[in-house]
Amino acid sequence: MDAVFDPWNPDFVADPYPAYAELRARGRVHRFEPTGQWLVPGHADVSALLRDRRLGRTYLHRFTHEEFGRTPPPAAHEPFHVLNDHGMLDLEAPDHTRIRRLVSKAFTPRRVERLVPVVERLARELVDGLLAAGGGDLLADVAEPLPVAVIAETLGIPVSDRALLRPWSAAICGMFELNPDEETARRAVTASVEFSAYLRALIAERRTRPGDDLVSALIAAHDEGDRLSEQEMISTCVLLLNAGHEATVNTTANGWWTLFRNPGQLAALRAGQAALSTAVEELLRYDTPLQMFERWVLDDIEIGGTVVPRGSEVALLLGSANRDPARFERPDELDLSRARNPHLTFGAGLHYCLGAPLARVELAASFGELLRRAPTLGPVAEPRWQPGYVIRGLKELLVEV
Repeated sequence: MDAVFDPWNPDFVADPYPAYAELRARGRVHRFEPTGQWLVPGHADVSALLRDRRLGRTYLHRFTHEEFGRTPPPAAHEPFHVLNDHGMLDLEAPDHTRIRRLVSKAFTPRRVERLVPVVERLARELVDGLLAAGGGDLLADVAEPLPVAVIAETLGIPVSDRALLRPWSAAICGMFELNPDEETARRAVTASVEFSAYLRALIAERRTRPGDDLVSALIAAHDEGDRLSEQEMISTCVLLLNAGHEATVNTTANGWWTLFRNPGQLAALRAGQAALSTAVEELLRYDTPLQMFERWVLDDIEIGGTVVPRGSEVALLLGSANRDPARFERPDELDLSRARNPHLTFGAGLHYCLGAPLARVELAASFGELLRRAPTLGPVAEPRWQPGYVIRGLKELLVEV
């Protein structure tokens, strides 16, 4: 099994999909000893387990570390875990339910709707720069700045401070890779301390001078007298930045690289033979930005005749599920007109991505601008992939217009 699933191998990271096909052919669940996880590759199982209440993003609402057979994290890592463990992505009911309800009162569909002209303006300005330069790095010049600027504008973070956000996010997200080393943990802790202090000061300022921004709305959000604590607000803001841009950045760059390698589909999209919204869903499916979503087994479960005991961790392979021929016709073909597309890129169940509507707005804006205004956009060189597997993306994507 180790030879098939090799997430630290650059060749595997560059193209994990043949290995996924072999995993699906071998069975519904596989023990992976290097991480002590159970790999689940099939769409039906991944979709069901994302909704299964016998699994959780945390176990601390029911067990201590010791009761669950786990070693507590080192004390030196505490700032990262305090930040991460108060975000709704890593909580279960009743805390998750309460926080998501309160955040939903602030991060409303109307707020996303009001962001559409902002997103379109930012995308237009970034594409202006790329066109004026005759090309550049699509990742650094368009894909990264757009969602970071959108989230920063949403939170009310001044333009002068926005350069801090991406490095903080990248350092924190390093902890979501498999078996992170101590240097990765050190960088994540430092970023957690600095980002938390920054947001604490921003929240204090908004308490005295509220504005029309999400931080002010989070402060004001209440439900039957219940409010978010300061730590919950800080963790929510960090989660919105991290989750709110990693998927968009990688879907944009990975998506354009996919289009360049499928010129017939790109030509059809440029000719209007496929709806942009449908094409975006297919790009989200075809090369999934978040390859794996991990859950703890809170009560014994059975998958395909194999009992996965309480205390285990399952690794739900979203990238594999999105290429499962049992769910998708011709799954390894890019079909920008694919009408039935139940991909799992944004998850499912209680932890379905709260920012999915905003991500779709951002992707439609950036792809739309480039399709309209850069009809000869093409790659200069074959890109290299970042070493990370869980959050999978390119190092750069050099293009000319």
